[in-house]
Amino acid sequence: MRFHLPKGMARAGTLAVALALPLAFVTPAQADPDPTALARSVKAKPVVRHLEAFQRIADANGGTRASGTPGYDASRDYVAGKLRQAGYKVTIQPFEFPFFMQNSTATMQRISPDPRTYTPTPPDGSVVGEFATMTYSGAGDVTATVQDVDLQIPPPAQPGSTSGCEPADFAGFTPGNIALIQRGSCDFRVKAENAQAAGAAGVIIFNEGQEGRTATLQGTLGVPTVTIPVVGTGFEIGAELAATTSVVRLATDTESETRTTYNVIADSRSGNPGNVVMFGAHLDSVTAGPGINDNGTGSAGILETALLMAKLPTVNKLRFAWWGAEELNLIGSEYYVANLPAAERAKIKLYLNFDMIGSPNYAYKIYDGDDSDATGAPAGPPGSDEIEATFERYFDALRLPHGGTDFDGRSDYGPFIEAGIPSGGLFTGAEGVKTEEEAAKYGGTAGAAYDPCYHRACDTIDNVSTEALLVNTGAIVHSAVAYAYDRSLPGGTTVRTNAGAPLQLRGAPYHGHNHQVSR
Repeated sequence: MRFHLPKGMARAGTLAVALALPLAFVTPAQADPDPTALARSVKAKPVVRHLEAFQRIADANGGTRASGTPGYDASRDYVAGKLRQAGYKVTIQPFEFPFFMQNSTATMQRISPDPRTYTPTPPDGSVVGEFATMTYSGAGDVTATVQDVDLQIPPPAQPGSTSGCEPADFAGFTPGNIALIQRGSCDFRVKAENAQAAGAAGVIIFNEGQEGRTATLQGTLGVPTVTIPVVGTGFEIGAELAATTSVVRLATDTESETRTTYNVIADSRSGNPGNVVMFGAHLDSVTAGPGINDNGTGSAGILETALLMAKLPTVNKLRFAWWGAEELNLIGSEYYVANLPAAERAKIKLYLNFDMIGSPNYAYKIYDGDDSDATGAPAGPPGSDEIEATFERYFDALRLPHGGTDFDGRSDYGPFIEAGIPSGGLFTGAEGVKTEEEAAKYGGTAGAAYDPCYHRACDTIDNVSTEALLVNTGAIVHSAVAYAYDRSLPGGTTVRTNAGAPLQLRGAPYHGHNHQVSR
């Protein structure tokens, strides 16, 4: 991979030059070590070597580092080994999770009347076809008559179809048929489980039909309880199948089961254990690819920061976390937060998250802790505004442009925010499209995705902007030094109203990392 360093850094070829400026803006009251000396100890190659290691691991394990696969376990061992060598107290936290993988592209064909083959959505989701395999669909190859289940065509004015939501909807259903069900008021899992219990050989769930609810349905069943093929499609195709007695072939090649994966947690040996400064990045990729930008970059950035900070006698305890199963709805970080005793949660004064910090068509995005952008989610817990300001000072010191990004719940800060812990972090963009304004601000290509290989097999080491990676790694180190020696942390005096209460996380229907919906 070629290095693309910002002007003024290129001749040095090291991260030291990139970091020297921002670290110099941490005042002696905040950072007892000499920031310039610390900056000189950092070089670009170690950060990139972590990415190269993740790429080798993926190459040796079927092209993926997804949780529940050997590629993830090898990534876990790589990170844990580096941390143990550096002297950290490392905890490997196991947890069970619902694993899902598509081994090949699904098939949906109308055999009669008027034979037709529908365009599939491939496993990597690179294009959206006329139908999509639902996450946690079972596997199978069935050809059967399609039977309607309590449909409302034309659809009601407001969403709310109850098609398939009750076992009684399947009264008179012929076992062995394929159930045709309409999206509506209950979870897809409920619809599919009811169909399976009624003897359906497969399930087609089509979009409900109101404005904004007509396109190909990309959904998740949430858990691996269904063993028959389940696919989603658009309203037009659903209505077409409902208009006549059709025979359809459904074929899905999936693995859907409960597996065990792991979080990696590393605590510094020094620092006040009552004041924990926490950094996190998800370690897993999607099953479709090696995940070098998403999220090898964040994992490498915090790993190199941890190695740099290992020998420093910090005032506050540093904790670094690599999360498993983020790509299946933040499962690892949710498990960690939900299983922390209240007293331990209260010790975490802030959480910083780094997910996709080297997108090739990048923008420098800082999580909007104070909701100054007035977009989407409200402000983070008290103290999140201070975290945002810390990152802003870093980019301002380098005279680099930056912007806000919403706390939209798509990464591992979500459980920490729900627990009332001040949070922040960095992001360089995923499948969203760079605007003309952003192209003028950051360079790159307007009208193109920040990461054209998002969740695809091409998310390799060649899919990383080294410039963005280096700048953002500098920001991680800057924040680590600042908060390691900060005697007045953003969350240090916050009284959290839920500090002693059991956590009930993720109560809303899932809108996950793949924009899948659960109902």
